[in-house]
Amino acid sequence: MGSIGIDLGSTNLKAALYDDAMKCVSQLSVPVQYQRDGGVVEFDAEAYFDSLCRLLAELKKPVAAERIGLTGQAESLVVLGRDGRPLMNAISWMDERSQEECGILKAEFSPEICEAVTGQMAVLSTWPATKILWLKRHRPEIFRNAATYMLLKDYVAWRMTGVMAADCSIATFSFYFDIYHKRYWGEMLRTLGLNESQLPRLTEPCTELGGLCPEAAKACGLPDGIRVNLGTLDHFAGMIGTGNIAPGGVSLSTGTVMALAAMAENARPCGIAMHYGFLPDTHVMLPVAESGGVSLEWFRRTCMPQTDYAAIDRTLSERDLNKDLVFLPYLVGTNAPRFDSKAAGMFYGLRAEHDAFDMAAAVMKGVSFLLLENCESMKRAGAGIRRIVATGGGSKSDLWCQMQADITGLNVVRPVEKEAACLGAAMAAAVSAGVYSSYADCAEKTVRMERSFKPHANPDYDRQYRQYQLLYRAALAAAEL
Repeated sequence: MGSIGIDLGSTNLKAALYDDAMKCVSQLSVPVQYQRDGGVVEFDAEAYFDSLCRLLAELKKPVAAERIGLTGQAESLVVLGRDGRPLMNAISWMDERSQEECGILKAEFSPEICEAVTGQMAVLSTWPATKILWLKRHRPEIFRNAATYMLLKDYVAWRMTGVMAADCSIATFSFYFDIYHKRYWGEMLRTLGLNESQLPRLTEPCTELGGLCPEAAKACGLPDGIRVNLGTLDHFAGMIGTGNIAPGGVSLSTGTVMALAAMAENARPCGIAMHYGFLPDTHVMLPVAESGGVSLEWFRRTCMPQTDYAAIDRTLSERDLNKDLVFLPYLVGTNAPRFDSKAAGMFYGLRAEHDAFDMAAAVMKGVSFLLLENCESMKRAGAGIRRIVATGGGSKSDLWCQMQADITGLNVVRPVEKEAACLGAAMAAAVSAGVYSSYADCAEKTVRMERSFKPHANPDYDRQYRQYQLLYRAALAAAEL
């Protein structure tokens, strides 16, 4: 028997089947299709669900699947009419149409109030609250006829089971959820013109909702009644899938965006983005730095288009990486920990003897310095960080993992399972079904690390980190001229 983990991703939809020992026996993915027009990014929610059904139907099933666990993106918004059908395309979290509405909410709610209620450090156009306000102001016919506002993962779970519920770990990202009192934020709902009846009932993450309904079972090529678990946020499923389920560890995902996730020992506002966790009445620190893997992606695409990442690693592994070349990785500004949208990228110390490989190494160091800044910020907020669990595309580089260990002074470990979110969703379903007694039991018996990178003291990195900090302050002053 087995569990299917489903990752409702922004780039790809993924499904993986695991046996009860949590060994992956088959997996498939399909790209997500978007309609883009400037800052507007939408997709067809019904087509998204149909793609998922086809993916599940095509997934090879050498073992019988007894349960499904969901995970995936958070903020994408689905607006339903009274007949339960979408009134419009779903609005992606990547959509930026609600910049003006962000300003309206900033004027209405102070940063201190926002953090005290939602755990979030800034009013961003990614939040569904800002999109709903945009609809109220610009699409009044949609706003008048909206019966239910749902976030994407909850919508998919409803289509699968007929049960309408809002996972609290996903509701965190709505900007109308009180993460400390586990309820919708009434003042924000009144500002948006919403009734609580237009929102699904709040439910603990990783709750088993019920059986797959006959219509969905037929479309997915699965038996009626297979149990469906609501699951949790993709970053949190990744924590489960790598065994990072107690304070002391940081899950690092270095993709286009760099995200860190750590169990919070104290649930309180602390200057770091805080979220309702995947376990009842727990909270997770989740600082996100948009200037993550995108910096290396940009540099390779722009300056080394004929060179792949493996070739960069091979060349740099034979070089001295301590050359005096420093990079500020703020190509798209920076959120955590500085929250400075005006920050810009910079190379410092560039000389004739440097080549593109040296510059690539500087980019990797710059992103690692950004990682160190966030780790230090989390430690000041009370997180007892002892190790980093590396996932995402950046974790494939031994060179980068060792650099991160040396710069942060923390052990960096890399798990065997690369699709940690899918695995975590499947583990949540298995634990909920009683296959394992707890997440700790499941992780101990199934999660394995592929490699550990131990830190080595490097005075050159220490000095370059000080330069990195000074350069940011100098660039900030220069921008004011």
